[in-house]
Amino acid sequence: MDAPRVSGKVWALPPPRIAVSAPPDPTDRRRLHPLPRGLVELYGLIAVLMVLIPEWLADGTINIGQAGGPNTLPMRARAWRTLPELRLAAMSLKEMRQMASEMRLLQYGSQSRDQLTTRMLKRLRRRNAL
Repeated sequence: MDAPRVSGKVWALPPPRIAVSAPPDPTDRRRLHPLPRGLVELYGLIAVLMVLIPEWLADGTINIGQAGGPNTLPMRARAWRTLPELRLAAMSLKEMRQMASEMRLLQYGSQSRDQLTTRMLKRLRRRNAL
C-alpha cells in the first residue's frame, strides 16, 4: 500500500498496534474474594427455609382432615370389589402376577403393569369371572 502524500511529503503510517495481554502464568493461584461468614450462613438459612416452609405447609394441608380420624382409608365400596378394572387397579403388581399365575397366563413376569392388566381383562371378559 502506498503511503499518503500531503503537499509533496510522504507520511509514513505508524505500525498497527495490537493489544495482547500476556498469557497467565499457570503457577499463579487465582485469589477469590471470600464472602463474609455471616453472609454465607444467612444464605444457607434462607435456602433451608425455602425448602422447609413449603414442606411444612404441604404436610399440614394433607393432615388437616386426619387430626382426630383414623390413618387408614375407608373400606372399599361394592364397585371396587365387583368391577374387574377397579379390582385390578387396586392390586399391587405382585398380587397381579400371582393372579396371572393362577389364571395360567404365560410370560406374565416380563410384562409391565399396563400390559398385564390388558391381558388379564381380556381373559376375564372371556371367562366372565372375577
